[in-house]
Amino acid sequence: MVRRTALRQGLVDIDGARIAEATEQLRHRGRATLHDRLHRVRMAGGLAVQAGLAAGLAYLISHKLLGNPQPVFAPISAVGTLAASVGQRFRRTIELIVGVGVGVAVGDLLIYLLGTGAWQLGLVVTVAILLTIFAGASVAIVIQAAATAVLIVTLSPSTQNLEIPRFVDAFLGGGIALLVTAVLLPLNPLRVINRAARPALDLLAAQLDATADGLRNRNRATIQAALERLRNNKEELATLGEAIEGAKETATLSPARWHRRDELTHYAEAADPIDRAMRNSGTLIRRSVTLIEDEEPVPDPMPDAVGHLAESVRLLKHEFASGEEPEKARERSLRAVSEAGRAYGAGVGFSGSVVVAQIRTTASDLLVASGIEQEEANRWIRTAFGEQERPVGEPAEHDEAPKPPTAPPVG
Repeated sequence: MVRRTALRQGLVDIDGARIAEATEQLRHRGRATLHDRLHRVRMAGGLAVQAGLAAGLAYLISHKLLGNPQPVFAPISAVGTLAASVGQRFRRTIELIVGVGVGVAVGDLLIYLLGTGAWQLGLVVTVAILLTIFAGASVAIVIQAAATAVLIVTLSPSTQNLEIPRFVDAFLGGGIALLVTAVLLPLNPLRVINRAARPALDLLAAQLDATADGLRNRNRATIQAALERLRNNKEELATLGEAIEGAKETATLSPARWHRRDELTHYAEAADPIDRAMRNSGTLIRRSVTLIEDEEPVPDPMPDAVGHLAESVRLLKHEFASGEEPEKARERSLRAVSEAGRAYGAGVGFSGSVVVAQIRTTASDLLVASGIEQEEANRWIRTAFGEQERPVGEPAEHDEAPKPPTAPPVG
């Protein structure tokens, strides 16, 4: 009743505003979640089609050509090979065959000595796992050996000569999977990498933008939120790394994609500097938080420099995707360094000097990611930083080499 009276008297409905704000946040989160899910579907669409085709072909060949009345293992092996981490499918095929061999050997030996039953099944699985682990096998081989041992023990009493079809089906399924990925339905490796690189680069650009806004407004909470989000970048970087490995595998196995090898090499070389740019940006953002907490000066060019870094990341993503030489991204990185030099010349504090140093380092990483050699990138950075290498008010000497800013070491 009091609340209704307040509303009739023209007072503000605080609860209604809070509810509206919470509803809007939930709506935005729902849109973001739907966007992420659709992106994952697009990323996995090609793999799903490949797995379906490989399973169907493996079943057809095993059943029709080899006369297997129950061709279960062949399509399972095909799907298992394709479900492996991208870039490891050839290795997964070998692991399937090795795992089957260990499982068949252990299962047959113990069945011959001990017979079949519940305790024999448990013993067979235990021995198969311990044997493969002792041999230093991978997790995939351990699982495959144990699963094969279970099938041998449980199906041998009712199915004669199970061992040879199991070997053949494992080899057939893995071979069909490689055939589909290399010849029948090879994915475009550059498209795969572009889709995988987009989340990582978008994440970096968005958090640099947020940091630039936080520096302009001296808003610690905005910068801290950007730092927390950037720290949770393992999934994006892992996806990018797997995509690069998968693209290299496709370009190696598929004759139709051999002409993409040079471009893939460029992407593979860009992965490490992008990872370093992520880490150095994390230091940049963390020091920006300290800068605001310590109430250090924030010269106007400093947030502009961070904003130019964000734009450089977006341009790098666009030019990579379109196959262009990333000249615009390089130019924007150097502009970020130039603005950082102006900020340093205007006067910065302890943490501000670290932010300036990290802008330089991140820009260097982005230049290397764009295809510039590290030594040349460092020379460009020094040139773009310009006369601000020298403390303000100190006269220039003609024969004096540029000096780096006196930033404290970054751990």
